[in-house]
Amino acid sequence: MPKKTTQRRVAADRRHGKSATSQAGEYIREVIDNVRKGKYGVKSAKQAIAIGLSKARKAGVAIGANPSEHKKSSQVRHVSHESTAKRARSTLSALRREGKAAVSHENLSKQSHNSAIRRGAASRHAAAKKAVRTRRIHHAHA
Repeated sequence: MPKKTTQRRVAADRRHGKSATSQAGEYIREVIDNVRKGKYGVKSAKQAIAIGLSKARKAGVAIGANPSEHKKSSQVRHVSHESTAKRARSTLSALRREGKAAVSHENLSKQSHNSAIRRGAASRHAAAKKAVRTRRIHHAHA
């Protein structure tokens, strides 16, 4: 269950017209904070991001569907998205056995760098141009 502060930040992002991925970033940030505090661990930065995105989807943030879920649903007609209490407990206990090194600044930086490289130069350029535009708008209203 996401914290109230996270939900408030997401609601503020939504009101300010921020993108769904920016809203989902708040949930990812919460997962990273929880891992750093030692509430549970993750095997990789990618897993921490996946957990955050899953929380965002459950909370109603309009980000795209999980590609692996999409594959499963096309193969199986009946897909239950409800998690049983037993499964939830076992998942949490498995996460508690993991470490927290995966969300170090270094590992998160490596993950985002590799992700950016996979996106390609044109995509990175477009994102940078959009960041400049939205930054100007943001500062003009401040």
